[in-house]
Formats: sequence, structure tokens, C-alpha cells
Amino acid sequence: MIAQKYKKMLQGKSVIRQLSEFANERGREIGYENVFDYSLGNPSVPAPPQFTEVMIDLLKEKSPVELHGYSPSLGISSVREKIAQSLNRRFNMNYKTDHIFMTSGAAGAVAHAVRCVTEPGDEVVTFAPFFPEYHPYIDLTGATLKVIPADTTAFQINFNLFEEALGPKVMAVLINTPNNPSGVVYTAETLKQLADLLRAKEKEYGHDIFLISDEPYREIVYADVIAPYVSSFYDHSISCYSFSKSLSLPGERIGYIAVHPACPDADQIAAMCGQISRGTGHNCPPSIIQLAVAEVLELTADMSVYEANMNLLYNELCSLGFECVKPGGTFYIFPKALESDAAAFCQKALQYDLVLVPADSFGCPGYFRMAYCIETEKVRRSLPALRRFVEENYR
Repeated sequence: MIAQKYKKMLQGKSVIRQLSEFANERGREIGYENVFDYSLGNPSVPAPPQFTEVMIDLLKEKSPVELHGYSPSLGISSVREKIAQSLNRRFNMNYKTDHIFMTSGAAGAVAHAVRCVTEPGDEVVTFAPFFPEYHPYIDLTGATLKVIPADTTAFQINFNLFEEALGPKVMAVLINTPNNPSGVVYTAETLKQLADLLRAKEKEYGHDIFLISDEPYREIVYADVIAPYVSSFYDHSISCYSFSKSLSLPGERIGYIAVHPACPDADQIAAMCGQISRGTGHNCPPSIIQLAVAEVLELTADMSVYEANMNLLYNELCSLGFECVKPGGTFYIFPKALESDAAAFCQKALQYDLVLVPADSFGCPGYFRMAYCIETEKVRRSLPALRRFVEENYR
């Protein structure tokens, strides 16, 4: 008999992927340029030219055996060392090479981090709205994901509900800032309150509670917004990073775990990740991509495109009467639908070739997500369709 839990998962396919497939099919009918596809968070700006130059230089100058051979199971040591040095320089931390583990993007990082700090039957807390894939990341470890309802006034943390849920079985808290799907950045005040509460509960329950910080959008932050470095607030932190968004390299699947040096067993967690890889078949990312990102660690793609798109959409949505918290980063915006059933709302939008994602699976019914990582010209062309949709259905 085949594994029933994975067979059952086939009935719960990602609504994001389903809508993206619809957009591609519709594009074949009318031309994809005429489909206003806000479904998938796939970066639309090219990688920095320096990354391309580094790749060319590596291919010209390095041995093919070195470039295309297996890397060590924890990642290439020189790459891990450069990442640690960069984090120390940028965020006043004290990482060493042994605190870094190379992963296949932030997804691989989160999946490893959870396995490092939980056992089957433990609980992991996260906050709505949250990335729907957290469920398989957590559930398939044998731990249980507990979701705290959203603070829809500002999309910070609902601390009253969080404290009620923070029982003795909670071994980890998983946060995502800047946040997918809200675009909101947790403030220093929020992170300090979170850290204080976790320390108090560690003392009360007599065991460690780890803070796992999912940070693929760390570098996509807009003017006058500060994105604090999460691990600087709490010693028992594990940072999960991806270069997919900062360098526009989602197809390369490259990221890392950075274990706070003050974590219990900090010097062993990265090594434990290597053992977890043996059981999951993760192994390590391609050697050539590790070597390339190590040379451009503090560069980013052109993020100004996303801020321009955000301002266009935010102003239009507000003028049409949507309730919407202004994003501080990412390339997502998260308005409240104009009817209680966001799935019905998004279904109606398809008639105007507007592909919007209802937020039920993000733990926030009644809202929808727009991933505005598309050309600014296309955002502008989508605004009349958005106005027609609203006027013809909700005026």
C-alpha cells in the first residue's frame, strides 16, 4: 500500500499554484501580457549583473571537478565562513563557521531547524497570516503547528492570544518578518516583547523555547522602514535565510541556517542538520551556486521596482475603499476583500483577468494576497481592470 498521508495531501494542492496554472493557461488564450497575474511570488527583476559575472569567472577559472563535485555535507567551509563574517559585520553578531549550514533555500532551512529542536508530539507556534507551506514543514516532522489568529489592525503579534497558547509543549516559535503575505515588518518593540515573553516561559516551564526566524524577505524593505535582525533580540534563535528574493535566484534553491552562538548546543546544531539531511535526502546545494553567492553576499537585485509597484497598488486599493495595512517590505500586499467570502471575491476577479489569492490558507479568511513582483507597466495596466471589477460588483 502506498503512503496514505502523502496520498491525502494530493487533495490539498496549493491554491497559489492552482491560480498560477490558471493564469498560464489563460495567457495561452489571450496572451499572458493581458493576464494580471498576482498569484505567485516569483521575483520579476533580474539577478545583479555581478552575480552573472561571478558565475562566468568561476566557469572560466575554476576546475570543473571543484565546481561540479559534491560539497561537504554542511556546505563549503569558505562559503559558511564568509556568511558568518557578513552577518557579524552587518548585525553585530558573533557567528562562527560552525554556526552556518547551507540549505536549499529558506524552505530547507526551516524544515531542518524544526527537526533540530522538536520531537514528535511537540508544538510549534506561528502567527497568522502565515505561509501555507508551514503546515507540511511542521506536520511531517511529527510536531504540531499551532496558529495564533491575526492582529488585523497592524499585522503585528496578538500577544494576548499568543500567551494563552504558549503551553509547556511548545518547543519553538516560527516567525516570518518581513511577512508573506501581509508585507508587514515586525517592529523592534514587537520583537522585544516576544523575546521577553519567551524568556519568561522558558523559566516557567524549565526548558528551552527556540525562535525560528524565516527571513527570505529580509532585504526587501522600503523607505523609512527598519527591519530589525531577529536573532539580536533572543539568544535561542535560528535564522533561516534564502537568496531567492534578495538576489532574484529562486530557481537556484540556495540559503542557509545561522544558529545564534548563545543557543544551547549551538556548536552542534549545524552538524545535526547534516545528519537530518541523511534522512531526508536533502544533502547540500550545488557547489557552484554556493561559491557564487559567497562573492555577492551583500548585494541585492533592484528592489526599487517592488516599492514602486506597492505604492501604485496601495494608493489604488485605498481609493477604491479597501481596508489595507501598508506593506513595509516584501512584494506582497494584503487587502481585506469587499465581501466576507474571499474565495468568491477572487473567483469574480478572474472574470476581469485579475488573478488574486484568497487568504483562507494563510489563516486569515476574508483577506486576499497580491504578489506584485511583476513589471510596473503591467501593474499600471491592471488598475483599470481592478476599478471595473469593483465598480461592477460592489458599487
